[in-house]
Amino acid sequence: MRKQHIQEVTHRWLEPASGSQTASSEDALAIDGIDHLELYVGNAKQAAFFYTHALGFSLVAYRGPETGYRASASYVLQQGCAKIVISAPLRAVDPLHAPINRHSDHVHSIALTVPDCQRAYYEALKRGAFSACPPYQITDSFGTVRIAEIGTYGEVTHPLVERVNYTGSFMPGYLNAAEIFPLMSTPSIGISAIDHIVGNVELGKMDFWVSYYERVLGFTEMLAFSKEQISTEYSALMSKVMRNGSGKVKFPINEPAHGKRKSQIDEYLEFNYGPGVQHIALRTDDIISTVTAMRARGVQFLSIPHSYYEALPGRIGKIKEDVAALGALGILADRDDDGYLLQIFTKPIQDRPTLFFEVIQREGSERFGEGNFKALFEAIEREQDLRGNL
Repeated sequence: MRKQHIQEVTHRWLEPASGSQTASSEDALAIDGIDHLELYVGNAKQAAFFYTHALGFSLVAYRGPETGYRASASYVLQQGCAKIVISAPLRAVDPLHAPINRHSDHVHSIALTVPDCQRAYYEALKRGAFSACPPYQITDSFGTVRIAEIGTYGEVTHPLVERVNYTGSFMPGYLNAAEIFPLMSTPSIGISAIDHIVGNVELGKMDFWVSYYERVLGFTEMLAFSKEQISTEYSALMSKVMRNGSGKVKFPINEPAHGKRKSQIDEYLEFNYGPGVQHIALRTDDIISTVTAMRARGVQFLSIPHSYYEALPGRIGKIKEDVAALGALGILADRDDDGYLLQIFTKPIQDRPTLFFEVIQREGSERFGEGNFKALFEAIEREQDLRGNL
């Protein structure tokens, strides 16, 4: 019976194509968006169960022993346009095992959609990219996908993904998960896309990586926040927001700043054993419904004091949402010249105080809630103090 699931998949390395090294400086790699994120975890089946049942993702594709792939198990989850791949090794000698030991569950890669994988990869190398994997293509009966990888901070990589009229469930080698796990998916909670992804790097390294994204990927600096803007009585951090030419991809990059006590970035770097992705922001069009569903499914969020909501109407003016409902759920709000946004942050989703999620609703604003920084970081510090890490 298992043999019915197995398809023939071919793999071929690719050489530089003629004319593949010409690109405009304004959009060096022609990045069209985030293709998917891949998380390395200790137990992929259990993690996929959490993401489907707590966060409302649907299981759409699978690769593992049942499909003829013996090295690891990977579950492809989707909600709206947001795709997350959850992967775990099946043997201790697998290459996935060592980074999971170092970081626990973590974001291993942020895959970017490009129209020409070979051109993007060799252009990136010409601009100083760190190579993680040269271009190759994989093919099955549904078509072809081409992939190359470049490195970024820590052990995170950027796969450059070109889909050549591919009609399968995800990529060659993956099968429609309904054939194998028909009961894993649960109703959506209203997530529509990945809004942005935040990375934490060591003290003094933020500007290095800002320059890397500018030079290699053609990103531009959208916003910068100083330690005076992001600080509390005890700790501080600095942050710069990078985005690609189309504005579809936004990567804030944080580094710690000197303070009286250990900042949230210091805590992350200590427990992650180096730089990595701190949080993933998921976009929704109805944050009240989304957060209500998440709380009902057991997701824990940072707590915000009642005094924040007493001052909120005077600070942000009229919004369509009920402020009392925002307060009951712990949702933050901020306004700028273009509109307002609503946001909330989960507690870490694993035992180490590293990766967490943000849920964000944008009503015109494309910023990141600067007016909430103090309340947010005080909430994080309260959690740090409970863990004995402040």
